[in-house]
Amino acid sequence: MIRPALAVTSLFALFTMLSLPACLPADKMEGIHLDRIRLPDGFEISLLTDQVPGARAMTQSPKGILYVGSRRSGNVYAVVDTDDDNVADRVTTIAQGLNAPNGVAWRDGSLYVAEIGQVLRFDGIDERLENPPEPVVVSTEFPSDTHHGWKFIRFGPDGKLYVPVGAPCNVCEKEEPIYASITRMDTDGGNHEIYAQGVRNTVGFDWHPETGELWFTDNGRDMLGDDLPPDELNRAASQGLHFGFPYCHGGDIPDPQFGEQRDCSETVPPAAKLGPHVAALGMRFYTGQSFPDEYRNQIFIAEHGSWNRSTPIGYRVTLARLDGSEVTSYEVFAEGWLQGDDAWGRPVDLLVAPDGSLLVSDDRAGAIYRIGYRGSEAVRQ
Repeated sequence: MIRPALAVTSLFALFTMLSLPACLPADKMEGIHLDRIRLPDGFEISLLTDQVPGARAMTQSPKGILYVGSRRSGNVYAVVDTDDDNVADRVTTIAQGLNAPNGVAWRDGSLYVAEIGQVLRFDGIDERLENPPEPVVVSTEFPSDTHHGWKFIRFGPDGKLYVPVGAPCNVCEKEEPIYASITRMDTDGGNHEIYAQGVRNTVGFDWHPETGELWFTDNGRDMLGDDLPPDELNRAASQGLHFGFPYCHGGDIPDPQFGEQRDCSETVPPAAKLGPHVAALGMRFYTGQSFPDEYRNQIFIAEHGSWNRSTPIGYRVTLARLDGSEVTSYEVFAEGWLQGDDAWGRPVDLLVAPDGSLLVSDDRAGAIYRIGYRGSEAVRQ
């Protein structure tokens, strides 16, 4: 079941909590260790490729070409499996030297790429992997701040491109309403508007397959101690909602600096409180056919892992189970990238492949994994 956040009885308690130094688990374990990954019975994990440095967000064209963004490497990659054996035959760099091109999305034969500050479009890229076209600039209507400036992008069921703008800080209040928001725009960059506010930093969202409602992860602020606040899984039932930042965290924790300016009751509480500092990033509703029925329309979440918690947490894939629009449980689905205080991998994004498997990107290992289901006799590869 979902673990409740620790109670905070006063602002004084928040102020006096220990501020922790950065302690990202050391990368002492070299290589990829799929034998360490634990999954529910019947599931298996295999390696699609380990040739995608800094692998972040993923999207796939109808031809089956997987496109992967990055942050620090500044590259965008195309992963090709020509013989459908679930092992990549080649990885091609289709763009390089970009400004944290984390976000990628596919629409009408074109690949959209989000840098810090702008969105680009690569037309006809499927046929030009070895000779990529010059990108078309779709929009430059975004701040240039690097703090939480990398973006996850996706096209919604309304045909619009959704682009978040993170808060340029740990916690702050900015006059410009575009900060700490999710925006959306037409495919040509027109009609740019704010869809949701009070969103500190979302790096993953999806729409419920039946209701069409937007769901998204959000990273909680730092420096309130090990166990506060929780990361969040949120549901935006309509446009114009405010999800709390910087005034309220986790639905019921007033911020020690800004909490008096807006009561928590005036903001939308999370649909589920996730682990504190787990860095919940990519999320997907499972819409494939190969997993057991109990996973249909449930939410998988990639938890990148804490960077400043005294005991590391995250570095895993979790599952939020739903009954209608209510989250009934939050549980671990895949873990083992974290071994004690050492992390050899960090899950970032998820993608449901056409065959129903679940793809997982890992920016520490530079890898894409495939999680499939083979029944009770499955053996991990």
